[in-house]
Amino acid sequence: MAVRVGQKAGLVFFESWVDPIAEDILGGRDDVDLRKLSYSTVEADNWDVMSRAHGYQVQARTELREPWFPDAALIARCPNLLAASSTGAGYDYIDVEACTAAGILVCNQGGTNTEAVAEHALGLMLSLSKRIGIADKLLRRHGAEIDRYALQGNDIRGKTVGIVGLGAIGGRLAELCHGLFGMTVLAYDPYLDGAEIVRRHGTSASLVELLQRSDFVSVHCPRSKETLGMFGEAQFAAMKPSAYFINTARGGIHDEPALETALRERRIAGAGIDVFLKEPPPPDHPLLSFDNVIATPHTAGITQEALEQMSSSAADQWIELFNGRAPPRVVNPQAWPAFSRRFASMFGFEPEPLPYA
Repeated sequence: MAVRVGQKAGLVFFESWVDPIAEDILGGRDDVDLRKLSYSTVEADNWDVMSRAHGYQVQARTELREPWFPDAALIARCPNLLAASSTGAGYDYIDVEACTAAGILVCNQGGTNTEAVAEHALGLMLSLSKRIGIADKLLRRHGAEIDRYALQGNDIRGKTVGIVGLGAIGGRLAELCHGLFGMTVLAYDPYLDGAEIVRRHGTSASLVELLQRSDFVSVHCPRSKETLGMFGEAQFAAMKPSAYFINTARGGIHDEPALETALRERRIAGAGIDVFLKEPPPPDHPLLSFDNVIATPHTAGITQEALEQMSSSAADQWIELFNGRAPPRVVNPQAWPAFSRRFASMFGFEPEPLPYA
């Protein structure tokens, strides 16, 4: 059952989707009132539209501006809001607790950029191990004066990769490392049992064991209270001096000053960093001064294919939600009962039960 004839579900977003396919999918529907807002618009006018919206497609943290973060203050001014959806897999910039308390669903696009991020992490591993980044920098600086034998790298075949978080992205990286290069895959994921980790091409290990044995440590867990600052001085000290640290997940999972110290004191061999606590990082960020650090501005998930998939999947999920069907990627299923009651009061019918609540 869909929204009643003549009634539209209001869906708002700021500036643009990461790919226009979402606007193509949703813009022509007669049951969705898709409203594009601009940060340059008078704030009161934006609040007027937001206060009547049923859905909020939230820009990524890097582009999102105050006061439009989905938090308790925004919720208080948006009494009709039924759901908020993140741009990608990450949703740490959405106040999930406040949404749950208000009967608002939080959805993400988990799995839609899996290939992009896994390939990016693998690319950082290869570039660091083969010393491609350092060679490029030195070649540009010194040209013919370079001693190419001083730039010898290492093959990654047969090495050990430690993956922290063996979800969709971590699991795909494990598959690539194991299948393409015959690497040993150690995995730390307290939410998976050993059998499931084996099914995903890994071997279960404690975090300490993983750090001590791995030639590469790659982070693929969400940022949360549990993982914020997870990698600090002690964790970098536990790694091998020949090992590389890679984070394509979220800034803040690793302590940036601790990583800087580990690099300066040569406790680890280098790092590949796609995410920072403040994004984009300033040009004088200490980590950017190291030749053995390859840094990218949170672009691991930004490929043509991934952006199109993220946008089309988000659009399809909004259609499912407004039609009263269970969205496939609900972050807070515990909000479903309150959400259902609010949905029914607004649209005149109850949504179907959530199968994975």
